[in-house]
Amino acid sequence: MTAIDWLFSPFALPFMQRPLLVMLVLAVALGLASVMVTLRSLQFVGDGLVHAVFPGIVIGFAVGGREGLVPGGLVAAAIAAVAFTLLTRRALASDSAIAVVLTVMFGIGVIIVSRQSDYVGQLQELLFGRLLTVTDADVTLTVAVAAAATVAIAVVWRTQLFRAHDPLAARAAGHRVLATDLVLAVAVAVLIVAATAAVGNLLALGLLVVPGAAARLLTHRIGWMVAISIAMGALAGFGGLLIGFRASVDWGIPLAGGASVITMLVVIYGVVLAASMLHRHGPRTAHTTADARGASTAPAPVPEAAR
Repeated sequence: MTAIDWLFSPFALPFMQRPLLVMLVLAVALGLASVMVTLRSLQFVGDGLVHAVFPGIVIGFAVGGREGLVPGGLVAAAIAAVAFTLLTRRALASDSAIAVVLTVMFGIGVIIVSRQSDYVGQLQELLFGRLLTVTDADVTLTVAVAAAATVAIAVVWRTQLFRAHDPLAARAAGHRVLATDLVLAVAVAVLIVAATAAVGNLLALGLLVVPGAAARLLTHRIGWMVAISIAMGALAGFGGLLIGFRASVDWGIPLAGGASVITMLVVIYGVVLAASMLHRHGPRTAHTTADARGASTAPAPVPEAAR
């Protein structure tokens, strides 16, 4: 078997093609959202949204099975996004508002799912996903949801960049900050629902946060940041599915598809972080050494009284 066959032959199988397509679509949409989440320092908000959409996902799953998962999650996503945005502006400090809402919503979700007959199995699927069992209908729904969320983020992109740089100036310039915050929050929450259907509720946070964080370590140019974030998500999706397949089929080690993708994502982030630290430390050390040498050979300043 050649290296090309080893890399690409698993994706000739339909049950591998569908997860790969889902991951590539999510890589584009969440790659864009991840950059904005990173620039706005909204990582904790993303964590809150992940937990807050859980009861909607549970109710949809309980009522309509797998087909009801996304519709139920979308309703909860809209409610949670609006609640977070309004609470952080008017009532409580940002961290407090998120902690209150996510705790209550996640608790409600666990209570609901615990009333089902197959409690352990359903909870595991909702929290950690079943990426390799996505259907054609799941793919279609993911594409539609991701496309709508991406368009929404693109519409408010410039205002969000302005707001990330200087919130007071954005308001003074006449931008509708509250409206754009609501649009961004709803779009991010909707993408979390789409990711939850693939990799599970808890692992969706990694797809939202890690690509943008890694891209920011490599560049400060927004365009390159978006490109790197998308590429990182796509590479993690491809690599995670490939490793999961090879481990299960060739080595007899069953690995969950969603967990493999997230693990690959974290590994890539670790490599990027290490490379970034080495790059920063190397030039800084060289400059520091040069400055020290220059300081030691430079003539001492002449005192004012001796001039």
